[in-house]
Amino acid sequence: MHISPQGRFANRLLPKVSAMKPEPFIVGIAGGTGSGKTTVAAGLAAALGADRVTLIDADSYYADLSHLSLQERHLENFDHPNALNLALLAQHLRNLKSGKQVTRRVYDFATHTHLQETVILQPAPVILVEGILIFVPSELRRLFDLTIYLDEDADIRLLRRMQRDIAERGRTIESVARQYLEQVRPMHVQFVEPTKSRSDIVIDPGQELKHIIDRLTARIRKATNHG
Repeated sequence: MHISPQGRFANRLLPKVSAMKPEPFIVGIAGGTGSGKTTVAAGLAAALGADRVTLIDADSYYADLSHLSLQERHLENFDHPNALNLALLAQHLRNLKSGKQVTRRVYDFATHTHLQETVILQPAPVILVEGILIFVPSELRRLFDLTIYLDEDADIRLLRRMQRDIAERGRTIESVARQYLEQVRPMHVQFVEPTKSRSDIVIDPGQELKHIIDRLTARIRKATNHG
C-alpha cells in the first residue's frame, strides 16, 4: 500500500475522530475499469459490518438515454464523465452526510435507461462509493474523507472488463474490444489515470485482496474511532 506523500490523510482524520457525533465518513474507491473496485468495496463493507456501511456504485448514476434510439444509445461514450450524473451523486452524498436518506432510480445497463424501480440509501457511519470517475469533478472529490485509488495492470483490467461485460451486460467480445480501444483506454488516460496523484492511498498492482482489506479496514476504523 502506498500512501500519498501530501499527508492529507492524517490531517483530514482529526475532526472525525474528535467529534462527539461524527458525520458519516465517506470513502471513495476509484481506479480504471476492472481494477477491483467492486470487490474491494464489498470486502470492506463485510469487514466493517453491513449495519455500519452504505455502499454506493457510481455506475448507478449513468444518465438516462431513453430520448435516444437503442442504436444511438450504444454509440454513446460511457467512459466520459459526462455520461454520468455526478452532480446528482454529489447531492446525494451531501444529503447522506447531513443525515437524510435519499432515493435513486435503478439503471438498466441493457437499455441504458432508468427503471421505475427505486433504491433507498440510508445514512450510515461509513459510506463507501466506488466508481471509475468519482475523483474527476472537484465538487465530488471534496466530499470524500478518504480517497483510495486501485492501480492495476492494464491487461488484467481488460480481461476483467471483458468477462464482466459479456457475462453481465450482454456484450460480445468484438464490441467489448472495440469499445476498449476507442473509448475506455483513451478516457482512462485522459480522466482516470490523473486522479491517482490526487488520492490519499494508492494500492499497487498484485497485492493480495485480504491484505488490502485488512489494511484499509484498520485505517477506516481508526478514522471513525471504531476499533
